[in-house]
Amino acid sequence: MKILLASQSPRRKELLSSLGFGFEVVKIDCEEIVPEDIKVGESAAYLSELKANVFRDLADDEVLITADTVVATENQFLGKPLDEDEARKMLKLLSGKTHQVYTAVTIKTLDKTITETDVADVEFEEISDEEIDFYIKNYQPFDKAGSYGIQEWLGMAKIKNIKGSYYTIMGLPTHLVYQILKNI
Repeated sequence: MKILLASQSPRRKELLSSLGFGFEVVKIDCEEIVPEDIKVGESAAYLSELKANVFRDLADDEVLITADTVVATENQFLGKPLDEDEARKMLKLLSGKTHQVYTAVTIKTLDKTITETDVADVEFEEISDEEIDFYIKNYQPFDKAGSYGIQEWLGMAKIKNIKGSYYTIMGLPTHLVYQILKNI
């Protein structure tokens, strides 16, 4: 089977490669808008399937992988920040609290589509304004849901506790991907 990874995320590429799978990166252009009636916990699955469904028809020997990560706190959806101000607001909202990270993966073949979502709880210590400014300036977290990457400085310095898969927080629930691909 030829695996197609529809993601520009360097983290997803690294994780899928580390699982031992060969793959080709493909691009999907779609507007990632979640309808208002979709619950926060279901939004990652909605977006992951949306991406899979707009991709071209697959050949018999192709497997498409799409994924999406959503950060949520107090039933509020935190996507990718548009600018420094939005990143600062998100990080202040997450400071000193526990939030959820939902990552969904969709694996699609010619005849079936499987979507699974994994969730992890992340607890941050208090993050000072100076630490937020340092992180934004040095790590430019504009391509990350919730304005942070667990594998970067903020994750190392300020995450107090996680419950769930580290890789789900990083952007790809590797245990689910491996299991689904193994069964295909």
